[in-house]
Amino acid sequence: MKTLLHIREGKLSVAPKEEATIRLYSAPDDAERTELVESLGIDPYDVDSALDPDEISRVEINPKHISIIWKVPYKGVQDDSGFDVTSMGFFLGNNNALTIITNESLESLLKGGFRSMNTLNGFVLRYFANTTRQFLRHLKAIKQATAQLEIQIGSSMTNQALLKMFDLSEQLVYYVNAIEANGAALEKLRGRTERFILTDRQIGFIEDIILENKQAARQAQIYTTLLTGLMDARGNIINNNMNVLLKNLTIINVVFLPLSILAGMGGMSEFTEITQGYGIDWRIAYPLFTLVLTVLGFVLWKGITRYIDHQSNGKHHV
Repeated sequence: MKTLLHIREGKLSVAPKEEATIRLYSAPDDAERTELVESLGIDPYDVDSALDPDEISRVEINPKHISIIWKVPYKGVQDDSGFDVTSMGFFLGNNNALTIITNESLESLLKGGFRSMNTLNGFVLRYFANTTRQFLRHLKAIKQATAQLEIQIGSSMTNQALLKMFDLSEQLVYYVNAIEANGAALEKLRGRTERFILTDRQIGFIEDIILENKQAARQAQIYTTLLTGLMDARGNIINNNMNVLLKNLTIINVVFLPLSILAGMGGMSEFTEITQGYGIDWRIAYPLFTLVLTVLGFVLWKGITRYIDHQSNGKHHV
């Protein structure tokens, strides 16, 4: 879908065709792609790159226009842990026309951070700053999601939480690559002010964006290193939880095995005959028999657990 925009009073707004300086193509169809290539003179490869989520950020400066492929993060709506990265494109022509190819909605583009700008280059910088801060917000959300998964892993014996953590680790790798690629594009734009013309204030602004982008890259690298380094330890927690469960089940089996044998023998008719032979009423004999089995089970349980703890402490000291 194509939307025509312009900058008025420092804000981005929808414009009539004759006043438009910005063409926004959101998820363009075949006809709009043809318009981009034939009418606006954008290379088909650049159009495909702007819509390819795996394309790396880059800046290409040619006589007709400046092409900027930029990486932006997005978060899945249905899956709270679905963090991913996609691509979009800026094409700045000599006639001050700006074309944007993106899957981003118009509402998200018009809201919030696009204020106090008077030029197209100022809008581009605002977009870059907004994207960098969006990366930082996503990194914070990933950190919070990781903390929640750690709690689940500490009490879980399944691999579901661990698999989600593996997914986060993979997504962080894409974030690191995207942020670093954006940083390289910013550095190139900063060095080509003869084509990407900036005021002194905008030069200071792009330097701030570069610094903030470096901080985001550093933060993403730290999260990736920590998440990868502790993955084996968190997997061992699940294995340990499973071993504890198996140990408890084994103790239960060992305790109930002799009790089952005795209960089976006591349940036979011979037990009733024996107790009646001694003059003991069955209403007294069977509760006493149950009490003896309970005491015996408790003694077996305490003895087995102490033996296991003693063996574990002996191995630990060794």
